[in-house]
Amino acid sequence: MKVGAVVPAAGSGSRFGSTENKIWADLLGKPVLEWSVRAFVEHRKVDAVVVVAAERELERMREVAAGIGGNVAVVAGGATRTESVYAGLRALPNDVDVVLVHDAARPAVTSSLIDAVLEAVVSHGAAVPGTPIADTVKRSDEEGAVIETVDRRCLWAVQTPQGARRDWLMHAYAALGDGVECTDEAGLLEKAGY
Repeated sequence: MKVGAVVPAAGSGSRFGSTENKIWADLLGKPVLEWSVRAFVEHRKVDAVVVVAAERELERMREVAAGIGGNVAVVAGGATRTESVYAGLRALPNDVDVVLVHDAARPAVTSSLIDAVLEAVVSHGAAVPGTPIADTVKRSDEEGAVIETVDRRCLWAVQTPQGARRDWLMHAYAALGDGVECTDEAGLLEKAGY
């Protein structure tokens, strides 16, 4: 089984409250991006890594990738996360069977989490890591008035890396209609009927 990782890194930093992409923030002397990419480059089961960058940051990304070493490609992303991940997926070597998608802004990914997601993909075809939601969750109307308290017993906060069989992801992206956006690969696979 060949494993590839796609690391979308084309964000703007607007939710982070910065004028610069949050992946450039310093974390223990290295940019957040480097920690995220290095986790996959150094993982014994990951064969190839594709970093997806905004056009304006391609050269800077390539410099970081060159400093990390390993089998890392850097490609231009699209206008949305969905378009960017699809560009990264298409840039992976053809012999990749399983794909892990990991947001570059999540630098604390561990080898054991990567292993767990890969193991679950082999067993089930796709997998996502998550944690049960501990906070009380409220649903509101458009003006912000609380309508109801949502039962949190079956709610999870989903994270990355998200993994899936490459053929499933390729089919799901190919079936996605124009203008349809998914916030994660699990949502995309759900829309495609997986």
